[in-house]
Amino acid sequence: MSTGVITITDAEFETEVLQAEQPVLVYFWASWCGPCQLMSPVINYAATKYSDRLKIVKMEIDPNPLTVKQFQVEGVPALRLVKGDQLLESTEGVISKDKLLSLLDPHLNKN
Repeated sequence: MSTGVITITDAEFETEVLQAEQPVLVYFWASWCGPCQLMSPVINYAATKYSDRLKIVKMEIDPNPLTVKQFQVEGVPALRLVKGDQLLESTEGVISKDKLLSLLDPHLNKN
């Protein structure tokens, strides 16, 4: 079981996210986005903390317009928590580690 954050593309989205057995946190970012650099450690922390019950993928917005459009990402960094075809949580902009954990916990502590 990998504890890392997986980088995916539009082509891999269905397999990696929609068909995943556990909830998936999709982290949308861009190389030119300064605030995204602040989010990376927070995302990596969540990947380690929840490695047993959450999958985290990151997606660069510029090369992946289909998924960006599907999830109505208007600004980066953006997070979408998805389980199957359900959108559980959605946030845009930099959020603190505590805020991220408070978003994730209600969805991950049920099992």
